[in-house]
Amino acid sequence: MNVRAGELGSLFLFLALVLGGGLVIGFVTAPGAWYAPLSKPPFNPPSWVFAPVWTALYIMIAIAGWRVWRGGRSRAPMKLWWVQLVLNFAWSPIFFSAHCTDIALGVIVLLLITIIGFIVISWQRDKIASLLFAPYAAWVAFASVLNGAIWLLN
Repeated sequence: MNVRAGELGSLFLFLALVLGGGLVIGFVTAPGAWYAPLSKPPFNPPSWVFAPVWTALYIMIAIAGWRVWRGGRSRAPMKLWWVQLVLNFAWSPIFFSAHCTDIALGVIVLLLITIIGFIVISWQRDKIASLLFAPYAAWVAFASVLNGAIWLLN
């Protein structure tokens, strides 16, 4: 996939949307006094892990979105990309702000299903975009188990 200089602007817009949106939502819904005393499973990562992991994932999500956008804005992979972004951005406010760990669990499971759907559907047209979502799927699968464990323990 050749990239013309003019297309780099759209890549930067995707990066700004995803990274910027993730940063704003992370800042507004940062875990606080409510989250600290919750019982957490022994596999709960230290809090410093989340920022670098999400930064790397958001970069990959943006690049994958940009790649499928270039291939067809109205095609199924692009639609799934937008759905996953909405679900991704919705999870933190539901979990950390509304304190609804049960609803957040439903949202993150839908997110995982959407991510897997994106991987499967985009595979034929853009294997790189599909592969960029593989670490995202793994992390969200782990986060789903973590969300479920926190819900059960509290």
